[in-house]
Amino acid sequence: MSKIEQSWYKPFSFITLLLLPLAALFWFISSIRKWLFRVGFATPFKAKSKVIVVGNISVGGNGKTPFVLWLYEYLSEQGLKVGIISRGYGGKANSYPLVVERGVTSAQAGDEPILLFNRLKCPLVVGPDRKANITLLEQQFCVDVIISDDGMQHYKMARDIECCIVDSQRRFGNGFVMPAGPLRETTNRLNSVDLVIENGGDASHSYVLQTGALKHVANNTPVNKTIEKGHAVSAIGNPQRFEDSLKGQNIQLLSTHHYRDHYAYSMADFTQFNDDNVLMTEKDAVKCRDFAKGTWYYLPVNAKPTDAVIHKLDLLLKQKGILNGL
Repeated sequence: MSKIEQSWYKPFSFITLLLLPLAALFWFISSIRKWLFRVGFATPFKAKSKVIVVGNISVGGNGKTPFVLWLYEYLSEQGLKVGIISRGYGGKANSYPLVVERGVTSAQAGDEPILLFNRLKCPLVVGPDRKANITLLEQQFCVDVIISDDGMQHYKMARDIECCIVDSQRRFGNGFVMPAGPLRETTNRLNSVDLVIENGGDASHSYVLQTGALKHVANNTPVNKTIEKGHAVSAIGNPQRFEDSLKGQNIQLLSTHHYRDHYAYSMADFTQFNDDNVLMTEKDAVKCRDFAKGTWYYLPVNAKPTDAVIHKLDLLLKQKGILNGL
């Protein structure tokens, strides 16, 4: 994490003061952009399917992916045909939009889409142009609902429901917009969101992350022995949450190593550990599978929303005509 990013989660600092003029410019430009769509000068693209956005108002990992996993499965259980689109941050393919399927790598599609596909085996399209993503998804798959993994600030894309994920630990940092703070939009934006969900915490609309059993990075198979200690390696927005989960399983952390979010690992990053146990998140594992040793493990997590989240979501699905009689 850079010094600027560190300043986002500290009391008002000299770095924050220096960046305030740029933050004011960022806020002005983004406000004008939103106003153009609100008054009709700019027209959003409307998908044939219903669109549910799962996003946030701050940069860095807030816990969208576990909720997207849960939401896909919940909607599918209601009999809906669901697809997913994603920006595919960190991926570099020869062309976009790209249908994620067997053989597509995290280097092409990004780490989070590969994680989603490995878990769900679902219709999934990635690329920087969300209109193109939706068009290709609807051409190649029969879907009732499209989940947009991120995209709250992509006002060119019309949406039926917005779910905003908030990290209960880091919240909104120092409260400033980028680059003086971590916010993409001010907290006033939450007033227009259909459902604000905290990742952790005691809010009625929240979810907890339930850890699964450790798995081998190399082949996704369950670990059939007790792992007592290891080195924690992560390239996520909030590594402390991951490390606390490992400690909660009585694993002694020999060391902790943090990389920037979506970091592209290489074998050289792990030579220091020799044949010691290495522990990582599922998001990290998809980028390390091709060169992983047998002593590397990942910890899968699943979101468990409160009854209040499910009740509110059911109401929204009815109100938006996505599902009748739920």
